[in-house]
Amino acid sequence: MTTLREKAEAATPDEVVTQALARDISLPGDAGTLVLITLDNGLDHTRPTSFGLRGLRSLEEALTTVASRAGNGEIVAVAVTGKPFFLAAGADLNLMKGSGSRDEALMVARLGHDVFRRLGELPVPSFAFVNGAALGGGLEIALHCTYRTISGGVPAIALPECFLGLIPGWGGTYLLPNLIGPAAALEVIIKNPLSNNRMLNGPKAYKAGIADAIFEPADFLEQSLFWASAVLRGEIAVVREPLDRSEETWTAACDEARAFADSKIGGAAPAPYRAIELVAGARTGSRDEAFAAEDEALADMATSPELRAGLYAFDLVNKRAKRPFGAPDKSLARKVGSVGVVGAGLMASQLALLFVRRLKVPVTLTDLDQARVDQGVKYVHDEIDKLLLKGRLSPDAGNRLKALVRGSTDKAAFAGADVVIEAVFEDLAVKKQVLAELEAVVPDTCVLLTNTSSLSVSDMAADLEHPERVAGFHFFNPVSVLPLVEVVKASKTDDATLATVFQLGKALKKTCVLAEDAPAFIVNRLLTRMMGEVVTAVDEGSDLHVADDALAPLGLPMSPFLLLNLVGPAIALHVSQTLHGAFPDRFGVSENLGRLVAAGKPAIWSYDASGQPWVDEETAALFETGSRASSGEEIRERTLVAITQEIGLMLDEGVVRHPQDLDLCMIMGAGWPFHLGGITPYLDREGYSERVLGRRFLPAGESTLPV
Repeated sequence: MTTLREKAEAATPDEVVTQALARDISLPGDAGTLVLITLDNGLDHTRPTSFGLRGLRSLEEALTTVASRAGNGEIVAVAVTGKPFFLAAGADLNLMKGSGSRDEALMVARLGHDVFRRLGELPVPSFAFVNGAALGGGLEIALHCTYRTISGGVPAIALPECFLGLIPGWGGTYLLPNLIGPAAALEVIIKNPLSNNRMLNGPKAYKAGIADAIFEPADFLEQSLFWASAVLRGEIAVVREPLDRSEETWTAACDEARAFADSKIGGAAPAPYRAIELVAGARTGSRDEAFAAEDEALADMATSPELRAGLYAFDLVNKRAKRPFGAPDKSLARKVGSVGVVGAGLMASQLALLFVRRLKVPVTLTDLDQARVDQGVKYVHDEIDKLLLKGRLSPDAGNRLKALVRGSTDKAAFAGADVVIEAVFEDLAVKKQVLAELEAVVPDTCVLLTNTSSLSVSDMAADLEHPERVAGFHFFNPVSVLPLVEVVKASKTDDATLATVFQLGKALKKTCVLAEDAPAFIVNRLLTRMMGEVVTAVDEGSDLHVADDALAPLGLPMSPFLLLNLVGPAIALHVSQTLHGAFPDRFGVSENLGRLVAAGKPAIWSYDASGQPWVDEETAALFETGSRASSGEEIRERTLVAITQEIGLMLDEGVVRHPQDLDLCMIMGAGWPFHLGGITPYLDREGYSERVLGRRFLPAGESTLPV
């Protein structure tokens, strides 16, 4: 009879198998023979090792042999390491994209435990030599070992499962808190994944107590073997600080992690809360009990809609983002050896810093007067100094970057530029004038870019002699943090210009998504429609707090009015006016928002000492509202209906060609969470797309459980 495991293996014929390659090592100092198992999928560093079913089978077979030899006294220890740059990147996510069967997911969870736990239950000590990135199951296999060394060059140590909608399911929620304590473990299991999937590096992991020793990358394996030999000979005693195992300490750590999860996702996804429960149980539970609880939790999460959306989002960010739709052949791109930035305000200065850091080419800023120019250059120099203080740049590198940045009040300084981007006031007439002035001085091959957030790029370029070399290159604030750039193709933008822009975005390490030249493009159009519904509810008479909290069940990174604080009411008003001019039936212009801007108010909310929002009397007096108060549920419903309608129209109009690109934009440009999959998987799952549009955005099964 075919077992569930055999059936699952047959269903994943394309697994890139990680082999557990075992060899004997004679340890220094006559300490005996150690079996070194190297995890290797046979591919280069661009394809990390991961554990699929056949990979687990290979490790299982290697450990079976090790156990037999250890029992016979042939060996004194076993160690696990990885191919260059990777210990392992965890479970093959294709395991979670299978049939959607809970039984199959439970089998995978149990199998991982059964194989990995052997490392901690052998009659000889086990060592993990963490030579490279160890993520998810890659870190868990190390935690099962008796001892761990780590390379100082390791860039990524993490249990990122909660970021995707999973839980660490092969021992992580039990082993890590029992190694470094609940608070430190929950930092890795909950706080880091929910903070844009932050990760530890080698030195930080060592400092946290995850590893027992740290060595330089150049001779890491050799030093690890010497260290293991010294441990086995009794020359080095590994001493770990006793943990505070009191109920009070563990409860406090779990309560803090739960509050942190609430602040990030507001209960919208179950995985972090289930992981916290598992950590709480690790205080008193046995290994068998803890692993059985992880099995059940992993099986539940593997069949959750949030995981399906998370895996969909993961593929967007890690695959689709690297092959942007609509990008012309890169061979058409022109070389960029110098860059100009028109404007020296905050946005322009951020752009100049990004260009000089990533491209390491001359960057020139211009503005109307020398004081503004000097301030812009000073901003870039100051930010480079901050990087120097943090040790992220060497003094020589910092000086070279500073020397590449200069300023001028004369646009003739762009005479040799390959690319010039304008980041001046958001006014069409001003931007048209700037582009005309640039065309008069730049070379014929120079690409002209605009960072406009909502205006027509085609209109800006309409009066130029060469409109074909103009494109939109819309960054999001803060430039250094948000990875999205909307590449806007104007009516006459040619392929050479477009190819240059896409290659430039890649060099800047940004995710580029192609947008047609339509008002506010992609992200701002959708966010403005969302914000418009919430603001309209307030204008009608809804309570500010009720309106601002209405979308909390989605687990968005910030509430609408906190987003307004970040963007600024003036910019929000300008974008709404632009969209109202184009689509007056769907986009209004709030008089209350206009009064807020006219009064010079930077935001609706002020914050008290505890971080709670409130409205000062002067701001409250600006609001003139009606008598129709809506509930949070009613506001959320009208907003989601409006978002669904707008996405349908944007796809029909060709503003963005595929829902996947719109979702990628919302994730990378607005920080929308993986558990929503961006937005369209959520609207499909909750039935809005079929109810409003009569169709799904995505094929059934692409971001939901298989059908």
